[in-house]
Amino acid sequence: MRNIKVILEYDGTDFYGFQYQPGVPTIQGELEKVLSKILKERVTVYGSGRTDAGVHALGQVINFRSQAKIPIDRVCIAMNSLLPPSIAAISACEVKEDFHARYSARSRLYRYVILNRSVRSAIQGRFCWHVPEPLDVCAMSQAAECLVGVHDFTAFATADRDERDSSSVRNVMQASVEHQGEHVVFNIRANAFLRSMVRSIVGTLVEIGLGKRRASEMCEILESCDRRLAGKTAPPQGLFLVEVEY
Repeated sequence: MRNIKVILEYDGTDFYGFQYQPGVPTIQGELEKVLSKILKERVTVYGSGRTDAGVHALGQVINFRSQAKIPIDRVCIAMNSLLPPSIAAISACEVKEDFHARYSARSRLYRYVILNRSVRSAIQGRFCWHVPEPLDVCAMSQAAECLVGVHDFTAFATADRDERDSSSVRNVMQASVEHQGEHVVFNIRANAFLRSMVRSIVGTLVEIGLGKRRASEMCEILESCDRRLAGKTAPPQGLFLVEVEY
């Protein structure tokens, strides 16, 4: 039995998230359908992160096991010939039997993109959150520094998070906010994330950037472990899973 790892890009706009759900389009559902057709056997796909509906990926990692003899350099070619245009297999390799896309991961890097100008974009609308009012990036950056380290992130978690995640403690290695032209970009790397954690943080950061909150409130919210004190959840279209480290 071969264990195959594939790195994917996808535009999540038209999907109900990564994880398979009956009757609706999902990334996992499309992958398993295509791989089962290519390999002539039933295939189960494991992802490094179960991105929510509307969330994108530049470096999602999956793995699956197969007895098929397909050459590894043909895997992406075969997948891309059948996948919809919004999903692309970028690279593939064989990995050890004990490799698991989710449980073997050491860290994940997510990026959230905000278009910060007075008018919206007809082109970028699927891939950013349009905030027309000027944002105080210095205040947002100061607030983001509070997130670095090992903390309980209950204040930024949804009430219906995965019950298997018994702990809300996560180790954030990087959290930064910076201007990039008309965009404000938030990058965060952690060992793992709670459901909607990044989007809840971004919603709070934007309120700080708009002057509705003090930068120091981020630390207070984090320590409170009370989701009611944090900002609204940012929309999904600005969020990207950029990279998974093993």
